[in-house]
Amino acid sequence: MVAENVSVVLVHGAWADGSSWSKVIASSKARGIDVQAAPLPLTSLADDVLSVQRTLDRIEGPVVLVGHAYAGSVIGSIRDDKVKALVYIAALAPDEGETVAEVFYRAQPHPQAPKLAPDRQGWIWLPQEAFAHAFAQDASPEELAILAAVQRPISAACIGIAVKRPLWKDRPSWFLVAERDRMIPAETQRFMAERMNARSRTHDVDHTPMVTAPVVVLDTILDAVRDTGGGHA
Repeated sequence: MVAENVSVVLVHGAWADGSSWSKVIASSKARGIDVQAAPLPLTSLADDVLSVQRTLDRIEGPVVLVGHAYAGSVIGSIRDDKVKALVYIAALAPDEGETVAEVFYRAQPHPQAPKLAPDRQGWIWLPQEAFAHAFAQDASPEELAILAAVQRPISAACIGIAVKRPLWKDRPSWFLVAERDRMIPAETQRFMAERMNARSRTHDVDHTPMVTAPVVVLDTILDAVRDTGGGHA
């Protein structure tokens, strides 16, 4: 059994939307977990935090907040007492005074990582070929087609603002390190997980394991849910 009183809020990263969590949502629902996927406008870090807060405002009781990639900076910027634990899925966790860009570019990029730059309107798009080469190299052709079709660009404004004291300093956190991540090097993920004192798991997965290895992601989330609500396996 899992803790029935604990809700889970899933937050997608850049170049994605809530559908990236579809397998995790279905499995969570099958286990009786109340789960919501918070949509991000990806217009600024402040706007994204407000969007997650609107989802939290609709939930009563304790929450486990889960973020993928860029969304790690978003969940770390939440200020809500109902959030009892944080789960980082191959995510970015800037410390106080750091920007998302600083941690993203901390290590040498993977040879197949895409070159990213904002367009004339300040939006950063993921090149089409990058979905198969770096974003989700383990995905099926059908999954890659969906990921590419629904991609949402991220504003450069999201990644250049220094964050305030992150919530992971005051809440227990879990971190799934994606060993074969070509977007955020595993070296960077391990560095962040260690300085967060997160309960870390390392798996041989790509950057988007909620699509390509959903069982691994769900197991990490369930650990946080059980610990938060006192449930048991």
